[in-house]
Amino acid sequence: MPEIKDPENTIIVTLKDGEVVIALLPDVAPKHTERMKALARAGAYDNVCFHRVIDGFMAQTGDPLGNGEGQSPYPDIKAEFTFRRGPETPFTPVASPAGAMLGFLHSLPIQTQPTSLMATTADGKVHAWGAYCPGVAGMARDDAIDSANSQFFLMRQPYPALDKRYTVWGTVVSGLDVVRAIKVGDGDNGAVTTEPDRMIRVRIASDLAEAERPVVQVLDTASAAFRTLADGVRTARGADFSICDIVLPVQVSGAAAPPV
Repeated sequence: MPEIKDPENTIIVTLKDGEVVIALLPDVAPKHTERMKALARAGAYDNVCFHRVIDGFMAQTGDPLGNGEGQSPYPDIKAEFTFRRGPETPFTPVASPAGAMLGFLHSLPIQTQPTSLMATTADGKVHAWGAYCPGVAGMARDDAIDSANSQFFLMRQPYPALDKRYTVWGTVVSGLDVVRAIKVGDGDNGAVTTEPDRMIRVRIASDLAEAERPVVQVLDTASAAFRTLADGVRTARGADFSICDIVLPVQVSGAAAPPV
């Protein structure tokens, strides 16, 4: 299993129960990826709480006020709900329901228009979008389409109703158990009113010395081993198959720098 070799697009979130390693997706959501890196490098996420956490759904954070009403001083971001998939996109298909394809782009489960449509489009590409499976990282927003800013959420369970409605910017490649251990809200609509869990520190892996970076090895979705895994899951699930049923094996060694 090859290591993740893009530390510039890897975020490490330190929580009380451990580290969450998130692979950023600049080829899916470039504007949101740059915002996440800018905020992390500015220390804007350090000690920020998870203000809304719903068991069986997601954990939301990124509000400097800690109540769901705040945002960063940066401008809002234009939505990136979908992206264009071309022949060069590293896509591995795993199923072809009517009129669509399911598969993976790196560690991200996606749905896309069929490859056959590329021959009919002006740019030779088709629409694709991230699937909100466990571990997928999405950007929160208000009712306005282009109102995402600094708040984001990490999926604890699948929730396909979010697909194409909220920008996907990353995937948790290690630490989903830590995400699921975040304290659940005790107030209305999942609000955490008493001693919420916090992001102790958020860093870009490339900003750490190599010795301080965790070594994360995740199954390559372009490999024969992945295809064997996907075929087995699809056969076992049958008509109940979902792209979210495929869980990528991961190994982690080493440790990021301790919180300061």
